Amino acid sequence: MTLPSSMRAVLLTGHGGLDKLELHDDVPVPMPGPGEVLVAVAACGMNNTDINTRVGWYSGGSWGGGLEFPRIQGADAVGRIVAVGESVVESRLGDRVIIDPWLRGRTLADARFLGSEVDGGYAEYVVVPDVNAHAIRPGLTDTQLASFPCSYSTAEHMLSRPGVAAGQWVLVTGASGGVGGALVQLAKRRGARVIALTTAAKVDSVEALGADVVLDRETPDLVDSIVTATGGVDVFADVVGGELFAPLLETVHSGGHYTTAGAIAGPIVSLDLRTLYLHDLTMHGATVLSEEVFADLVGYIERGEIEPVVAATYRLEQIREAQEVFLKKSHVGAIVIEVTT
Repeated sequence: MTLPSSMRAVLLTGHGGLDKLELHDDVPVPMPGPGEVLVAVAACGMNNTDINTRVGWYSGGSWGGGLEFPRIQGADAVGRIVAVGESVVESRLGDRVIIDPWLRGRTLADARFLGSEVDGGYAEYVVVPDVNAHAIRPGLTDTQLASFPCSYSTAEHMLSRPGVAAGQWVLVTGASGGVGGALVQLAKRRGARVIALTTAAKVDSVEALGADVVLDRETPDLVDSIVTATGGVDVFADVVGGELFAPLLETVHSGGHYTTAGAIAGPIVSLDLRTLYLHDLTMHGATVLSEEVFADLVGYIERGEIEPVVAATYRLEQIREAQEVFLKKSHVGAIVIEVTT
C-alpha cells in the first residue's frame, strides 16, 4: 500500500476554548518505529479526557506533565494496520484493530496516554505500539467499537481493583455517562447487583443498561433510599465526586470499597476519616490499567457480553460541535467521531 505524505487531523493548539481545536489537511503522516504499527483510523470515540486536557483541568494534578502542543487528541481509536515497523510481523498488515490507549512503561509513572502525551486518533493515521493494537473479530461496526476503549477499560479497571464479585451490591454514580454506563454493564456481567444514580430524564435509559435499581440523584433522602434498597453497598464506584461524595460514602457497609476514576462534579471533596477507619473501608484510585484488563475487555466484546451504546456520530470536521454536545451531558452513551466514511 502506498501511503500519502500528509493527512487530515485535528490539532489541539493549547489550553482553552473550542477555538484551540483546528482541522488541518497537511499534517505529516507518522511512520512506525521499531515495535510499532501504523493504523488507518476509521473512528474515534470522545471522552472526558479530551475536554479535561483541552481546558487544562489536569494541570493542578500529577497527570499531564508530558503534554506538548500541538497535540492530536483522541484515545478511542479503531481502524486497520497499514504499515509495520521493524520487528513487527508483516502478517499484521490488514488487521482490524481496537487500540488500548495506555502506553505502559516499567512503572506507573512511565505510562503515557494516547491523545495526551502522544498523538491520538482524531486523525486519518496514528502510530501505536504493536502490543496496543488488538485484532478483533468481525461483528460490530467501527463506530460501535470506538465506544469501548477508554470508558469500558476504565470501568473494568475500577471493578477489578476491589474485586467485584457475583451477588455484591455496586453503587454507580454518573450512570448515564460513558464510564458510568460501562460500570453498569460490566458489574452486571460479573453477576453483581447494581444501584445506579442519574438524572430523572435518563432513568429509563440506565434501566435499559441492566441496572437493578435506578434512582434520580435528586431523590429526597437519597442515602436512606440506597440503604433501604441494598442494606448497604459493597462497592461504591464513583466518577462524580463533588458534594455527594461524603453522604454516599456512608452507604458502604463495613469492609467495603470505594473506587474512582473521575470527578465530573468536582475533585475536592469532604472526607470524615472516621467513616474510613471505623468502617474498615478500602479506597482505590484507578487510572493506569494492566494489559490484562484491556485484553479481557476485547474478549467480552467478541463474545457479545457487553453492548455498545452510541449516542451520536460526527465527522472529523465537526469536532467542535461534537464537544459542545458532549459538554451538555444530555446524551446517554458514546459520542463517536467518524474519521473515514
